[in-house]
Amino acid sequence: MTAFTLADLDAIVRRRAAAPPKESYTAKLVAGGPAKPAKKLGEEAVEAALAAVQGDRAGLASEAADVLYHLLVVLVAGGVPLEDVMAELERRTAQGGLAEKASRRPE
Repeated sequence: MTAFTLADLDAIVRRRAAAPPKESYTAKLVAGGPAKPAKKLGEEAVEAALAAVQGDRAGLASEAADVLYHLLVVLVAGGVPLEDVMAELERRTAQGGLAEKASRRPE
C-alpha cells in the first residue's frame, strides 16, 4: 500500500495551479475558467467508466487517477477546499447510504 494520499495530491495540484500557465498544465487548466477543467473531468470519468465496463483493471486504475486529479483541479478552480469535500463525506457516512440519500432535498 502506498503512503501517497489524496491530501498529498491536493497539495501538489494547489501548488501547480499557482504557477504561471506556460509552466504548468494544471495552471493552464485553471486559467481556462471553470469549463476547461470540468470538461476534462467529464472526459476522464467517461474513460474510467468504459474501463470498468470492459473489465480493464489497469485501465481503470489509470483513468481513476486521472479522474481524481481532474476533480481536484475543478475544486481548486471552483474555490472549494478538499477539506470541505471530506467533511461532507464524513457527514454522509455517519448514517447509512439509503438514509443519507433520503435526507437530501429533492432537486
